[in-house]
Amino acid sequence: MRLASILPSSSVESVPVAAAPDGTWIELAGLIGRDAPRMKLALPWLMAHGNHLAERAATWRGPRYRESEFAFLPPVVRPHSFRDFFAFEQHAKARRNGQGIPAEWYETPMFYFSNHNALVGHNAAVPPPAGCAELDFELELGVVIGHGGRDIAPARAWEHVMGFTIINDLTARDLQRREQAVGLGPTKSKDFATAVGPWLVTRDVMADRIVGEKLTLEMSARLNGRELSRGNVASLFHPIPQLIAQASRDAELFPGDLIGTGTVGSGCIWDLGPEKTGGWLKAGDVVELEVERIGVLRTRIARRE
Repeated sequence: MRLASILPSSSVESVPVAAAPDGTWIELAGLIGRDAPRMKLALPWLMAHGNHLAERAATWRGPRYRESEFAFLPPVVRPHSFRDFFAFEQHAKARRNGQGIPAEWYETPMFYFSNHNALVGHNAAVPPPAGCAELDFELELGVVIGHGGRDIAPARAWEHVMGFTIINDLTARDLQRREQAVGLGPTKSKDFATAVGPWLVTRDVMADRIVGEKLTLEMSARLNGRELSRGNVASLFHPIPQLIAQASRDAELFPGDLIGTGTVGSGCIWDLGPEKTGGWLKAGDVVELEVERIGVLRTRIARRE
């Protein structure tokens, strides 16, 4: 099942919706027969009672939204938190520039808190932040928490997952180098916009791709129609249940919380080398990130005014 948050062209308020088989979208509140002003507020109910949501959508006779009538917002608007991990070994090696990965990286999955209020949706136009000349994309899988919890054991972690989305963790590499030179960051190098979407696909859609702790989904990135990278979620060194366990250790996770896997190997210009991709992102570029069974997240690079 696909779930999304949209902004209708005649509205200033987000509307949680569910996909119908014909490509239209149905307001979630009408479909479930209860108030659902925000997606994150509806997730616990959906985790408990949403088994027949797709069947309800298939027989829905009420009003619908067509994609020409709205803009996509992040699937969960303003989640309580956004933790972004660094869990793909190939990307970690590329970031170390041949210096070797510290032993601590293999022992514990590491993350940073990103700005959960700076998320943008599918097809958003994003300018580079002030002072940036080296704008990059990052291809990541997003995990959306449905059931909250604290000190979640890896063996129970999948039970807390509502579903999956795509993350483009846009990064100003020149700002990032300066920040991390002093032992902090990333800070403003990522604190401007992170694209998420286009929607949330529920965990049951991936049931046959989950074996133990491993999730197998193909991932790819295209720049202006040219494929630059391809990878698989299965190549995570630290699997998703371990990320959830680490995120919830001595801390509460809430419904709607967003967890990023970090960048898949070769899933950014930094890994590939700007000399091989035509340079860093520039105004007019279109980045398309695709994850199997989810779809394509498109981000347009705008000129900074």
